[in-house]
Amino acid sequence: MSQAERPAPPLLGITFLYYRDLAAAARFYEDVVGLPLAIDQGWSRIYRIADGAHVGLVDEARGMHRAADVKPVQLCLRVPDVDAWHAWADAHHVPGLSPVSQSEALGIRAFVMNDPEGYQIEVQTATRPGA
Repeated sequence: MSQAERPAPPLLGITFLYYRDLAAAARFYEDVVGLPLAIDQGWSRIYRIADGAHVGLVDEARGMHRAADVKPVQLCLRVPDVDAWHAWADAHHVPGLSPVSQSEALGIRAFVMNDPEGYQIEVQTATRPGA
């Protein structure tokens, strides 16, 4: 029995989220979050978060899954200045905006907000090296 060699690692990672209103979700991720569109497939729009990390927004009518009311997924964005991001989200009246809090155990300052269909986004800044 021969052993296969491990293939080359992935070039990028994409987490897909499913929406009833793709246009509203796309506006939020472009205009509020500020993510650049990397791939436009029409009914699927893929946005670059960071090198190799992407989020894909999919129209539920065409995707492999359907949008659901319960969202057991959280998108986390590590940013250099969590307070600036919180002020920006507050100025844009983003739903579900929490106060900024600090976790000594995790070594972060963070807040959460919701996108137009209720996916939670955590925005965080490290407060110590290696966190």
